Amino acid sequence: MENSELAIIVLNLIIVLVAYLSVYPKLAGSSFNKISLYDVLASGLALGIVGLQFWGTGYEFNLLIIKVNWFWYTLVTYGVVEIPVMLWYFKKNKV
Repeated sequence: MENSELAIIVLNLIIVLVAYLSVYPKLAGSSFNKISLYDVLASGLALGIVGLQFWGTGYEFNLLIIKVNWFWYTLVTYGVVEIPVMLWYFKKNKV
């Protein structure tokens, strides 16, 4: 794993943890619609930050068996990082 790939995973992890441990409990509670809206904003933030760095560079990221661009790498890794945290939050808050 290269430094750029690890940096994106760490960025996604930080955004997901801040969202689910701080922002969502205060602003969304157990409202699925509010969580969904704020999650679109959180994932958009991750895509925006990574896009500022890699847009137009042609840099390819290794996503297990295929090479993808920054957009798909960020989106897929965000989902992989988010799903366990989301399931924990939904169970804890009975969403």
